[in-house]
Amino acid sequence: MLSPNLLAFAVAALLVLLPPAPAVAARPIIAGKPGPSEAAATARWLAAQNTWGVLSTISSDLGGAPFGNVVSYSDGVPGEGRGIPYFYLTTLDPTARDALEDERTSFTLSEFPLGTCGKIDPENPTCAKLTLTGKLKLVDLQSSDADLAKLALFTKHPEMKDWPKNHHFQIFKLEIENLFLIDWFGGPKPISPSEYLKYGRDKGSVKFS
Repeated sequence: MLSPNLLAFAVAALLVLLPPAPAVAARPIIAGKPGPSEAAATARWLAAQNTWGVLSTISSDLGGAPFGNVVSYSDGVPGEGRGIPYFYLTTLDPTARDALEDERTSFTLSEFPLGTCGKIDPENPTCAKLTLTGKLKLVDLQSSDADLAKLALFTKHPEMKDWPKNHHFQIFKLEIENLFLIDWFGGPKPISPSEYLKYGRDKGSVKFS
């Protein structure tokens, strides 16, 4: 029979060796990912980390029906997001044609492609998703905004520089008027465009690990 001292030692060793009990309904801890209480930070994190999303326009070819298209974008030089999505589009594609006729647009991003949602379904509320609604504006190529957009797009998407010149790609940006963010249970988070864009403004940009 074990002495009391040996028995206490055996119990303590067993507790150390056993794996911890799984957390119930816990959000995975991901380096650089803001917490559920940080709505503006989460929205900016999604915009900075993703490289593509679904851009939806009012279709001129389909009589005004909504039309969603997978597009590449950048909100700044990688690691220094500014929150405003820039796009490199051609009117050979319906999205650019639609925007030139009707600027009303929405742009949807999901956390799922980043690989930080684990094995849960993309529709699970803890797998964040963001829809930015506003107007898709053509950027004046002579403006300083165009220089920033080119740097942001061509740094994150290097092959864009070699896309066919005769396709006449143009730079567009989304002027954000409304945000719809789901990143936890309880419905969409209240967040205004000014809260979203002002996040990290004291540093000029937002850096996420």
